Amino acid sequence: MTAKKLENNSNHQVIAEEVQILTDLLDESTRHLVGDDEFAKIKGLVKIAASQDHSQLESQIAALSNQEMIVVARYFATLPLLINISEDVDLASEVNLLNNTHQDYLGKLSSTVDLVAEKENAAEILRHVNVVPVLTAHPTQVQRKTILELTDKIHNLLRRYRDVTAGTIDRDEWTNQLRRYIEIIMQTDIIREKKLKVANEIKNVMVYYPDSLIPAITKLTANYKKLAAKHGLNVDGATPITMGMWIGGDRDGNPYVSAETLRLSATIQSEVIFDYYIKAVNSLYRTISISTSYVQPTPEVAELSKLSGDNSQFRVNEPYRRAFYYIESRLVHTEKDLLGKTSKASVVKEADAEKAPAYKDAAAFKEDLEAIKRSLIQNHDRAVTSGEYDDLLEAIDVFGFHLATIDMRQDSSVNEACVAELLQSAKICGNYSDLSEEEKIQVLLNELNNDPRSLHSSSAPKSELLQKELKIYQTARKLKDTLGENVIKQHIISHTESISDMLEQAIMLKEFGLLDSEKARVQVVPLFETVEDLQNSRAIMKRYLNFDIVKRWVASKGNYQEIMLGYSDSNKDGGYLASCWSLYKAQKELTAIGEDMGIKITFMHGRGGTVGRGGGPSYEAITSQPFGSIKDRIRTTEQGEIIQNKYGNKDAAYYNLEMLVSAAVDRMVSKQVVSQDHVQDFMASMDEIVDDSNKVYRELVFDNPHFQDYFFQATPIKEVSSLNIGSRPAARKKITEFSGLRAIPWVFSWSQSRVMFPGWYGVGSAFKHFIDKDEKNLEDLQKMYQGWPFFHSLLSNVDMVLSKSNMEIAKQYADLCEDEATKTVFDIIYKEWQLTKEVILQIEGHSKLLEDNPSLESSLEYRMPYFNVLNYIQLEMIKRGRKETLSGIYESIIHITINGVASGLRNSG
Repeated sequence: MTAKKLENNSNHQVIAEEVQILTDLLDESTRHLVGDDEFAKIKGLVKIAASQDHSQLESQIAALSNQEMIVVARYFATLPLLINISEDVDLASEVNLLNNTHQDYLGKLSSTVDLVAEKENAAEILRHVNVVPVLTAHPTQVQRKTILELTDKIHNLLRRYRDVTAGTIDRDEWTNQLRRYIEIIMQTDIIREKKLKVANEIKNVMVYYPDSLIPAITKLTANYKKLAAKHGLNVDGATPITMGMWIGGDRDGNPYVSAETLRLSATIQSEVIFDYYIKAVNSLYRTISISTSYVQPTPEVAELSKLSGDNSQFRVNEPYRRAFYYIESRLVHTEKDLLGKTSKASVVKEADAEKAPAYKDAAAFKEDLEAIKRSLIQNHDRAVTSGEYDDLLEAIDVFGFHLATIDMRQDSSVNEACVAELLQSAKICGNYSDLSEEEKIQVLLNELNNDPRSLHSSSAPKSELLQKELKIYQTARKLKDTLGENVIKQHIISHTESISDMLEQAIMLKEFGLLDSEKARVQVVPLFETVEDLQNSRAIMKRYLNFDIVKRWVASKGNYQEIMLGYSDSNKDGGYLASCWSLYKAQKELTAIGEDMGIKITFMHGRGGTVGRGGGPSYEAITSQPFGSIKDRIRTTEQGEIIQNKYGNKDAAYYNLEMLVSAAVDRMVSKQVVSQDHVQDFMASMDEIVDDSNKVYRELVFDNPHFQDYFFQATPIKEVSSLNIGSRPAARKKITEFSGLRAIPWVFSWSQSRVMFPGWYGVGSAFKHFIDKDEKNLEDLQKMYQGWPFFHSLLSNVDMVLSKSNMEIAKQYADLCEDEATKTVFDIIYKEWQLTKEVILQIEGHSKLLEDNPSLESSLEYRMPYFNVLNYIQLEMIKRGRKETLSGIYESIIHITINGVASGLRNSG
């Protein structure tokens, strides 16, 4: 059977029915809210939008008052949101259906394990696979947590729609519940009024763990091991999925991240997993009521039962319950020791918890549970240990007492400033920053090989920056000592441009024993971001990895060295093709350097949601990486609205995590279909094409004197930057300075204006020039598309972003420009857009965009008219805001439209 690719709306009829029900309820709620006259205007706009009469749409919206705009904007922002819910429900239902009926689909775990089982070293491969989604606070999640909770309630109701149609649930009661939540949404602030603090971001992302990520990951891990066991493969201890976290530790450009936020991030995470463990153990306590009247436990369980503080007369013959009570008592004591508090979910008496010894680590906790499991199996109660019992055991392996590994990150310039101050105060080097690169390296290596000496212990006064940084490293050391080594494993250096950047990071880690001359408790991870940095990464890493001290650090990490790749800044720096190609070549060449030295180079992919930031379908993104570049580990960032889309419920989470694992394994074990000679030819062609594309991109973005004015005037960048969607500032400098603008608001603003510029600009001209040079070149490009996963993914993503762009609306944004010279930039962009669309279709052999993705095409047909309306409302309110000051609720109208467009596009940041 050929594996099918699941999409978000595979059952069009059911989705259509659900969307109609939701739309009818939204209409009903809106009519009650504003009255018949105002509601008639809304329905009129719906009709105009469906007819795609943009000029009439513009004039009708321009005639609305500010007060009328409020409800109109809310209505059209809510519709795409409701469509999203229906599509997500359908995806979850189909995944469950195909799994339960043993049908195949692309990325299915069982098919992946079957593929690996054919290899001689299958058990070794499966045992070491580790894919890590890293949750970040990158600010593209526009909706409030309150709205997300309401949409989750609607999601759960829609999951029961099939029961409604079957008559097993009362339709009227079900409809009333839906109506209730839609009415609440229409009268709830969609956009938060206050800017998020780091503490809010930490707590917000924790919401996804108890009901979604933890059950999905434990289920996937258990299935993974069972599928391997069917092939006679023992993969005990395997953790195909573990989680990462940036929030609280990523201080690059965020002045609000501190030692306290790092401690808070680790503490809250630990609370979440302790709460899960305590509830799980308590559930086993309530369930496993086996009596000694019928079976006798092993001596191990008898001893646990004897130590228990559960002396109820009703537990005399229930040793397993007594044993679980003792385990829970130890857990509560452990949490109290580590975090200074205990879970509210516990039913253990405080005195009993105090008497029970705390666990040394999560492995000791697991051993007690394993002892009970062995006893049950010995008494032929194997079924009792399945399900929630196995899930709990898997959770301990995956989450320990820390839940997710927190990455620390800082900019290289901050590290340099701190190291220079430390060296000066210790009277080792008074002019460090003035030294040459070679001189810096020698100074740093001398210090790193001098273990006993710490630089910060001198009594010299320290700057505020250095004090803050040192406190962060001190906190990291304490967290590792208490919560375990896995709580913090990497420190990433933004803007890595030299070897000294990495050695400076090592100096900072050394100050609190996180690294010494023999081993690294925290690994130094360079982040190569711009096209130039990616090109220079080969020479930097080759020399860095050859230092004897670095070899020892890497050896202490099992001969793994992680490197982070930046998608966003390389795209902003060189355009889509230059970014993708620089990343591909860097991975290929860095992997080869590692192989020559016996080091496994692993990559962390700093991807965003949109194509302009490395986004796109996860399966294709991973399987399009260079052959050999995925050894057994891969990490990738997940941020903003993508976290909600992928992990908003346990079924979606399971499916998306399954895709990540299957894609990684597929890339590890699949053979290269295209011959090496052909690949070399393809790469030579790409070098030529990308060079051309980069020139076209930089000619507009950096050489055209009107481009920056165009961006700031013809996109809602200022409005996006004023959204309260994250703790981190939108720019490193002023928001009007292009050089300091972060890649996220850059991409987000182009999405809002419907140009989707970072996902395609420069592609058309480069391919057209290549095709025009030789009539055979088009045929070669078509072969590349058909036979090279990297190139196929590259073009598919361009196809997708072009389908979400709308140049008629983009022209309306261009008309916001203050002078005609600035407006001419749009003409250049539009010409390239037309050329790109024409050439992409030519290479793909398609007659229209999304020809091989009918589900996305259908999805956009549902939602396009509604967020087209939002664009025109946004445009009108920007015009009004530039003429007169909008304040209070009127200012929020623009923010509501930004939210609605982001919801409609689904991968906007």
